[in-house]
Amino acid sequence: MKALKATLLGMSAAMALTFAACAGGKDAAKLTVSGLDAAKFDTVINEKPVKLFTLTNANGVEACVTNFGGRVVSLMVPDRDGKLTDVVLGYDNIQQYADAENFRSDFGASIGRYANRIKNGQITVGDSTIQLPQNNFGHCLHGGPTGWQYQVFDAEQVDAQTLKLTLVSPDGDNNFPGTVTATVTYTLTADNALDIKMEAETDAPTVVNMTNHSYFNLNGDPTQPAMDMELYINADKFTPADSTFMPTGEVRDVTGTPMDFRTAHAIQDSLRMDDEQVRFGNGFDHNWILNTQGDDTQVCASLYSPKTGILLEAFTNEPGMQVYTGNFQGIDGEQDKVRKGGMKYPQRPSVCLESQKYPDSPNHPEWPSPWLQPGEKYMSHLVFKFSVR
Repeated sequence: MKALKATLLGMSAAMALTFAACAGGKDAAKLTVSGLDAAKFDTVINEKPVKLFTLTNANGVEACVTNFGGRVVSLMVPDRDGKLTDVVLGYDNIQQYADAENFRSDFGASIGRYANRIKNGQITVGDSTIQLPQNNFGHCLHGGPTGWQYQVFDAEQVDAQTLKLTLVSPDGDNNFPGTVTATVTYTLTADNALDIKMEAETDAPTVVNMTNHSYFNLNGDPTQPAMDMELYINADKFTPADSTFMPTGEVRDVTGTPMDFRTAHAIQDSLRMDDEQVRFGNGFDHNWILNTQGDDTQVCASLYSPKTGILLEAFTNEPGMQVYTGNFQGIDGEQDKVRKGGMKYPQRPSVCLESQKYPDSPNHPEWPSPWLQPGEKYMSHLVFKFSVR
């Protein structure tokens, strides 16, 4: 762990120097529709170039993505009046994204090698127990402290609507076994959807569980809590968690619990701290077992803002969806950090919809398997489609 921390700190320091050297031309830079200055993302980290890439469609929708962590930095979609609105949280410069010591975040990231938590940071391969980093209440979270969200992907902008990102994760990356070659392909479609295809191959048995970690605020004002957004989850069951956010192994029916979002309603109406599960999560930070059963043509979850009329519908081939309501944003010093556009975020300004295998699946053989073998191809599909009503 000390070595990992030293690597991360060294990376942050080197990046800061490079950023300072590259920032001189910002006055002449052309801003994106979302107001981002691409020059503030133009740097080198770990000897690999980092840039901001812009995807657009004929409707004027714009998605900005950096290959540092494969992160969605901004996403401009029209509200009911046709006004383009940035619906994701984040930073407006690479310096803050890369400075994990002071600005650690998963904003917009392509998470890997294993999204969510693995209990005690342990997996068993054959007769061997492998100890992974323990970076969250004694568990391994989001691939460890230098997971893929803090690594640089090779980038190829295929066309105005498509960006392909590739990462080779070596054997032993955060102690995970096997060399994995992973790709994340972002496509901004003609019908205002951000289509995300995540693929991977390995040369040795390993676990892979990729997702996108965008924080959505559809209200147009992330300086205010967003729990008035209406949430729908197409799920009859969820996996309860303990006070360290780790699934207990139980599968529970949502009926009669705050976890029942089968009819869309304002999130704040179910934020009942008298319920043990809500209290343990400090809000919602749970995995729902989707009824869609891998059918990525069915809506698995949605968010709606009565304020702007923006509707987000999610589709996935994955069996689960982690819904996180920004419970630890805007507290414990987080409220003082300046974010994109000079904004400061309060508690619960956003919602994450993370498609996935269930948390700790490597240690639950009865659940959908996260194991990837040589010769197999992992493919995870996640679509965020935007419209108004």
